[in-house]
Amino acid sequence: MRGVVLFIMLGILLTNCTKQEDNPFFKPYNTPFETPAFDKIKEEHYLPAFRAGIDRQKKAIEAIVNNPEEPTFANTVEALENSDTLLTRVSNVFFNMTSANTNDRLQAISKEITPLLTAHNDEILMNDKLYKRIKAVYNKKESLNLSHIQQRLLEKYYKDFVRGGADLKAKDKEKLKAINKELSLLTLQFGENVLKENNRFEMVLDNKADLAGLPEAVIAAAAETAEKRGHPGKWVFTLHKPSLIPFLQYSDKRSLREKMFKGYITRGDHNDELDNKKILSRIAALRVERANLLGFKTHADYILDDNMAKTPQRVYDLLNKVWQPALRVAKKEAGALQKMIDAEGGNFKLQPWDWWYYAEKLKKQKYALDDELLRPYFELDKVRDGAFETAHKLYGITFTERHDIPVYHPEVKVFEVKEEDGTHIGILYVDYHPRASKRGGAWMNEYRQQQYRNGNKITPIICNVCNFSRPSGDKPALLSFEEVQTLFHEFGHALQGLLSDVQYKSLSGTSVTRDYVELCSQIMENWAAEPEVLREYARHYKTGEPIPQEYIDKLEQSKHFNQGFATTEYLAAAFLDMDWHTLTEAKEQDAAAFEKQSLDRIGLIPEIVVRYRSPYFRHIFAGGYSAGYYSYIWAEVLDADAFEAFKKTGLFNRETANVFRKNILASGNSDDPMVLYKRFRGREPSIEPLLKRRGLE
Repeated sequence: MRGVVLFIMLGILLTNCTKQEDNPFFKPYNTPFETPAFDKIKEEHYLPAFRAGIDRQKKAIEAIVNNPEEPTFANTVEALENSDTLLTRVSNVFFNMTSANTNDRLQAISKEITPLLTAHNDEILMNDKLYKRIKAVYNKKESLNLSHIQQRLLEKYYKDFVRGGADLKAKDKEKLKAINKELSLLTLQFGENVLKENNRFEMVLDNKADLAGLPEAVIAAAAETAEKRGHPGKWVFTLHKPSLIPFLQYSDKRSLREKMFKGYITRGDHNDELDNKKILSRIAALRVERANLLGFKTHADYILDDNMAKTPQRVYDLLNKVWQPALRVAKKEAGALQKMIDAEGGNFKLQPWDWWYYAEKLKKQKYALDDELLRPYFELDKVRDGAFETAHKLYGITFTERHDIPVYHPEVKVFEVKEEDGTHIGILYVDYHPRASKRGGAWMNEYRQQQYRNGNKITPIICNVCNFSRPSGDKPALLSFEEVQTLFHEFGHALQGLLSDVQYKSLSGTSVTRDYVELCSQIMENWAAEPEVLREYARHYKTGEPIPQEYIDKLEQSKHFNQGFATTEYLAAAFLDMDWHTLTEAKEQDAAAFEKQSLDRIGLIPEIVVRYRSPYFRHIFAGGYSAGYYSYIWAEVLDADAFEAFKKTGLFNRETANVFRKNILASGNSDDPMVLYKRFRGREPSIEPLLKRRGLE
């Protein structure tokens, strides 16, 4: 009998060994630059790798806490920093896949692994023995002769442990663990519901008359979508931005614009299995409860304590400073659109589903300019290459497409990034088109963070994922100018990841405060609109002719057009975020009533709908921007001020660019953000460049 048991156990061990041998996560990828082996990674590989990663980190932490030697920076802090190699390896691939190329199986794995990861993280942060060692090192930091970056890492870990509940009593620790577990599952469900809502809506048209006003390219794209969705010979419009926005801009059919618009703004708000109102209210209440447990009045106080803004009041002060002039301009814009409606004999009051349509008509009337006039000059590959060339002129770096690196989807392209002297910097994946397996929006992420190990630099592997207009018929992907700016924006995030030069991965790249991270992305948008840059990348997709100076002039003349609307709809969302997260009682709210009260308080006009209504506000209920959506305007103060330095010394002044690269792009979280900014600019930023840029002085 004993022999049989041993034989069975040996069989299990051999099976596990075979599984590990077959699992790409357990061995070197054997790909160029150790990029993920997407051609070998299968769905069944994730859970075993996650479980092994958790187990390995647990053993590493056991070794740290049971080390009989006195706690030091090396045997405690650095050891903890390096304890999660396998777990990070699989996590970076998996969570990029669940965002960019998900399916039912991956979502099921996510539901299984998320609470395990949450519990694992809590166990680390609430490990008394580990915290005592971290605290012991922290308490004697002045006598340890640590380098500045070592001090920064030590302070980060110490603060992470305190914020993670290390100082709580045992009973409260268990309470916090339960809150974190529930939050992890609720935020996951919220995001999945939004994705399903995006994919289930479709407006099927079978009458050609209903296409009135739509450009041919939009009609052709709708026909292709119909074919793919099983409606041959018809036209299908979806809530993906490349379909939604042009329809709202150009459709002459007001009732259909209303249908599309309401389909978009009622996502997660249909009182069915995908409804998010109760989920988000529960999330907000749990966040209050967690903040209170940790000694903070509100979730916003908890979040902002670790950001540049520091307090909710400072955020509200900035929002209010921009809100009043923006609202004044928005009201004037609404009046101008109503005049146009009246002049055309329209017997109705301007509604939100009319705004895009009449704003486009007014822009064409005032400036003889519209998106469809510009699209032929914004071929996706040319715009991407324009962003690459901008970085080349600024920093000397180059981008070379690689065809020997595995990808997770046929539409993904891969580029090797090098220094001017040919030194390898990193790898950039770009994935630009919408699909049912991809969440909406645009983002940058990492498959591997830049860091140093044993004196050797580990280079970063970065991705940009977006949802841009697809090729249609015989036309390549032609972008709107807004999509052009988004490409440059996300590329700015990629540059911060690629050009990072920091010792530790926890402080490298975009591992910075939420209200600082958008500086590097938003400053790149400035170059996208500069005439000198436009003339390089904006070339007609058929003739190769550069964009006419006349169009560049019109873009410049119209840069303040509709800025009241754009600023107001964004700020309203930032206010809504802050209101949800300055609640002081852990009490579930009536989501619809709370949202209405928030927007009524600031006086949002009925012709404008907040950019993100609560039931689909992924940034704050399924992403990392809770009490942080203000970050875009906060960082815009920085980027508008920073770009003034380039305007003053020259768009591509290499000396200015090198100072920016060294102190901002390369520095990650190696110092306080304002210290880094002042090293570049020589002073704190001013708000005037922002107001001037948006035409709100």
